[in-house]
Amino acid sequence: MVKLHELSPATGSRKSGKRVGRGRGSGKGKTSGRGMNGQNSRSGAGVRPGFEGGQMPLQRRLPKRGFKNYFRVEYSIVNVDDLNRFDADLEVTPKALYEAGLVKKNDPVKILGDGDLEVALTVQAHKFSKTAREKIESAGGKAEVI
Repeated sequence: MVKLHELSPATGSRKSGKRVGRGRGSGKGKTSGRGMNGQNSRSGAGVRPGFEGGQMPLQRRLPKRGFKNYFRVEYSIVNVDDLNRFDADLEVTPKALYEAGLVKKNDPVKILGDGDLEVALTVQAHKFSKTAREKIESAGGKAEVI
């Protein structure tokens, strides 16, 4: 049995890094593979992302467009037709819909009225469309807003 202090990597699996600037014989002496003079031969040098040598950068040449409403609520949508997979007289919650693979985990749920419902269910969701509420209640079920 191998002991912890005897563990070592497989032979040839670990390779030491190239030591630059350690003389001509190393193959990376003098300029250390950085070429001659200039900005890129200096340590810490380089231009920031998006810099185009003083030319007006692309992100400033293009016009600003649109608007993002940070308060918008994105609902996971479930159609009435998708509820037929549940057994009759069952209480369908967002958790049950998530476990059935119909919605994402923490998204609010909206039930829409596409298709027909053949089983009587008690459906709990954050929102219902008018037609979805009618179809659930006509099938003998209940639509409850959370």
